Amino acid sequence: MSLRTTNLWLTELTFFNRAPVITNIYNQGITGMSIRRFERKDFERVQDIYKQGIDTQNATFQMQKKSWQQWQDSMLQDTCIVLCRDGSTVGLESDILGWAGLSAISSREVYTGVAEVSIYVDQHSVNQGIGKQLLNALIELSELQSFWTLQAAIFVENEASLKLHLNHGFEIVGRRHKLGKMQDKWRDVLLIERRSCVVGIE
Repeated sequence: MSLRTTNLWLTELTFFNRAPVITNIYNQGITGMSIRRFERKDFERVQDIYKQGIDTQNATFQMQKKSWQQWQDSMLQDTCIVLCRDGSTVGLESDILGWAGLSAISSREVYTGVAEVSIYVDQHSVNQGIGKQLLNALIELSELQSFWTLQAAIFVENEASLKLHLNHGFEIVGRRHKLGKMQDKWRDVLLIERRSCVVGIE
């Protein structure tokens, strides 16, 4: 698989008390695919992929797809990205093969540089490097937006997701025992995090 770099978007972003900054994001994708900003028309397809993750019972405690309002309330909108086939039409279901984004972990100002990662890949498109490309792009985007720590909570059974994150600089910081029940079974969750080497180092 060869990588290519093309200009993806130019946008002004403001987060919490951050000063507006112009960020120039570059697409780092697999041949025949590209990463772009999430758009409103992508929502149904993104939620379909999310539901696939729900159905595995190893991706999230969530049991239902989110409404548009729930999505807006839970995600930092300017961090949401999708991976598509090149030349795709926004909103065409088969075009989007995966998505990623960040959620705020707290409304407190001290934590404005900390966010939680969400990353989901279409079940028919696994083992194609899609998760790797999405996480690479999300990390780059997060640092351009001054996030210094990314975290994720992963079921211990979700070995593929854990391996993906560990291969991108995340470290296991703890195991939360019997954090919640799913189908009457208590589930353990691994808390992992990645500390940026370029943001918050002063």
